[in-house]
Amino acid sequence: MRMMLLTLAVLYPAAALAQGAAPAEPPTIGGKPLVVVGSKKPAAGKKSEKPAAPGKPTSVAQKLQVCQDIDDATKERLSCYDGIFKPEPKPKPPAAKGVNDCRFLKEEDERLTCYNGFADKIPKLPR
Repeated sequence: MRMMLLTLAVLYPAAALAQGAAPAEPPTIGGKPLVVVGSKKPAAGKKSEKPAAPGKPTSVAQKLQVCQDIDDATKERLSCYDGIFKPEPKPKPPAAKGVNDCRFLKEEDERLTCYNGFADKIPKLPR
């Protein structure tokens, strides 16, 4: 029992000291950090993609919301939707299961109604 107490008395302060001292610099090999997490600089050999301009919607949902701001049942709104999804009319289009399927409708009014139906269901996203 005395031996156990003596061992704990010696090891406990050593463990507390080891945890309390933080290294001043991250560990390196050859001047490079061991692990790089979330680096902000792109690698020298890789091309970086152009960042999206602030204020320009990037996702399809955001683009559809921009079209929703245009007056309803107008040619401008249909043109906005057609800018996102290029119309490809088919003689017998299938039933639209998603907003992308609306482009197959031949009649402009039907296509606009189809786009509006899906765009109205999108939850409001932060702009």
